[in-house]
Order: sequence, then structure tokens, then C-alpha cells
Amino acid sequence: MVIFNGNDLLTWVSAFLWPLSRLLGLVLTAPMLSNFTIPVRVRVLLGVFIALIVAPSVQFPSSISLFSYGGILVLVQQSLIGAAMGLVMRLTFSAMEMAGTAVGMTMGLGFATFYDPQTRGQSSAISQYFALLVLTLYIAANFHLLMLSILVDSFKTLPILAEPLDPQRFYLLVRWGGYIFLYGLQLALPILAALLVTNVSLGVLTRAAPQLNLFGIGFPVTIAAGFIMIALTLAYMESPLNRIFGEVFGLLRGMGTISGP
Repeated sequence: MVIFNGNDLLTWVSAFLWPLSRLLGLVLTAPMLSNFTIPVRVRVLLGVFIALIVAPSVQFPSSISLFSYGGILVLVQQSLIGAAMGLVMRLTFSAMEMAGTAVGMTMGLGFATFYDPQTRGQSSAISQYFALLVLTLYIAANFHLLMLSILVDSFKTLPILAEPLDPQRFYLLVRWGGYIFLYGLQLALPILAALLVTNVSLGVLTRAAPQLNLFGIGFPVTIAAGFIMIALTLAYMESPLNRIFGEVFGLLRGMGTISGP
């Protein structure tokens, strides 16, 4: 006869809930998994199934009770780690959306805003197009599976401990927030440069022929030039996006050790 006592049951629950909190933090913030169109019940069940697989191999502080003050702090700490990893992955999508917003504003399509189901807000049409483009690459390259694999490996590089995390790790994530503007500008720079040349040409043309209506010919020309440049640069966006994803995954792998981009 197998006999269970309260301590054994508490140990099993702790071994399951602490990894689950980190997994749920990632699921609720990571791209695609955090989409509002996916029911919360489905996202929670995904975290539960992964936690059932991972929990037997995860080491945890057995000296701390789950229902104690220290156990609750560990639970919150694991949720913050998972959420931070998901937000880091979200930076790539935000950089692409910023590039689309800059291109749309320069083309003259800043007024063309639509409802974005990902963020439940308004975003420009070009920004949504770029976001769908990076999401397609994200799924086609199985980056979502790689992200889950890195999270599972993080239980070894960043084990569940009762000690508080070094604030330097979270400061590193804050620094990476600034890379949204850097990567967004790099991705949009070829298109913005072509649109700048187009606008300068229109300015010279209207200066030479003042009778021309700038608003009548300016918007069609800049919009057409923008779409042509987007079509020409799509084939070259895979390489910089793969590099950005590689740097983000490198940051996720290095969360156990203090390492910068």
C-alpha cells in the first residue's frame, strides 16, 4: 500500500506550481501565444501541459513552503522571469511595427489606421503589414518552439531559488527596450531614404513649376514610391530579422549570466 502524507503532497504541488508560474508568465506575454484571440483557458492549459512534462526534472528549494511568505515571493519571482522573457521576444515585433509606422507616416498613410487585434489598439496599415510579415517568419522558422525550448533550459541556467534576482538582469531588459528604435530605424532606413529622395524631387519640381498642385500629385507619387520600395525590400528583410531574432535568443539564453547585447 502506498501512503501519502501532507508533506509529500505539498512538495509535489510546489514542484508543479513554481515552474508553472514561469511558463504562464511567458505564455501571457510572448508573441502569438499572448494573442487576445486565443482563449485564456487554452493558454493556461498549454502552460499546465508543459509544466507537467518539465516539473519532474526541475530543482526547487524544498526548504521553503509554498504557502509561506517566502514561497509566495518565489512564485511571483518566477512569474516575472517568464513575463520578462516573453517581453524580450516581443521587442522584435515592436521594432518591426515601429518601422512600419515610420514608413506609413512618410508615405502619407499615417491617417490609414485600423484596429489591431494583437494590442487592441489602433495602428497604421503598413505597421500591421510588417507585423504580419515578422509573425509569418516567426512561425515558419519555428521560433515559437525555440522560445519554449529556451524557457525549459532556463530552469538550469536560472534555477528556482529563494534568493532575490540580481537587479542587473532586469536592467539589461530595460536597456534592450531602446533597441526597438535602433532596429526599427535600420529596417525602415532604405524605404525612408527612397521616400526622402522622392519628397526632395517633388519639392524641386514644384519650385520649378509653381502652378503644379503639390497635394494633387504628391500623395499619389509618395504612396506609389513607398509601395514599390516595400516590394523591393521584402526579399532582403529575412537576413536582418534573423539577426535580430538571433540576438534576442542569445539574450534569453544568457539570462542566467549577466551578458549584454
